[in-house]
Amino acid sequence: MKQKTCFVLFCVISSINVAISVESFPVSSRRHNGRDNLKLFVFGDSYVDTGNWPKTYGGSWHEPYGITFPGSPSGRFSDGRVLTDYIAGILGTKSPITYLGWKSGEKKSVRYGMNFAYGGTGVFNTFVNQPNMTTQIDYFQQYVQQKKIPLNSSSIAILSVAGNDYATYFTSNHTLKELPDLTKSIVEQLVSNAKRIHELGVKKIGITAMQPIGCLPQFTVSTSYQNCSDSGNSVAEFHNQVLVESIRKLNNETDTALFVILDLYKAFSSVLNLQKNISADSPFSDSNIHVMVYREFNGGDFA
Repeated sequence: MKQKTCFVLFCVISSINVAISVESFPVSSRRHNGRDNLKLFVFGDSYVDTGNWPKTYGGSWHEPYGITFPGSPSGRFSDGRVLTDYIAGILGTKSPITYLGWKSGEKKSVRYGMNFAYGGTGVFNTFVNQPNMTTQIDYFQQYVQQKKIPLNSSSIAILSVAGNDYATYFTSNHTLKELPDLTKSIVEQLVSNAKRIHELGVKKIGITAMQPIGCLPQFTVSTSYQNCSDSGNSVAEFHNQVLVESIRKLNNETDTALFVILDLYKAFSSVLNLQKNISADSPFSDSNIHVMVYREFNGGDFA
């Protein structure tokens, strides 16, 4: 089972690697092309949290988390690296220090940026008592205004959030009938958050599409983990369609594509062999979006 799990995780990360750097040049050359000062700022949930939960009550600080990387629990909700670590590596930089670590006096610089993400959080308040994305951005804004975080033309932000908003919604006895309004609220707030981060000085912003949540264990347990839930995946697909349209509209308001989507749905689907479930007219059926993410993050103009 562990071998199979590791294979799936490897494939997911491989797909994400292609999505961001399908035409990438070696890391060593990237670090000598004037972008060795690239800063990465991270906001969101457990997919990108590298250790912001307090050690006193964070389950991510206990085994089996961290046994693969870095060898002991590090606050990541994973036995190894999370999305932040891989994106940083693909971009030729290092995972930035956590907000909690830097605030508590950890002796690391903000040279590589800062991670404000908290596992279990969402765009709005969720079932965990940790800072939602608006509060995470408040922390970021405070440090920028205090000049504790120097930004530059190569600053990049990653926003990974929304799954926990839907989980909280459905565990609160809401119905599918109310779902469109929820999705609209979530995406509108996501767009507002992205614009706010950009206005604070971050030049490029990547927002993750929602993964096929119908393939999560809680949705597949009824079939002994053999089949994904179509209704669960339809929630993710609808969210992603609204998100794509909103980001396209946002980019049309600017001279360049400042906001890009990291297609986690397609990455997971390729691993789970779900491509046949993606409609031909879905915005996520176009592999060009993978090239676009690379060009915007790694080959584009950061001026």
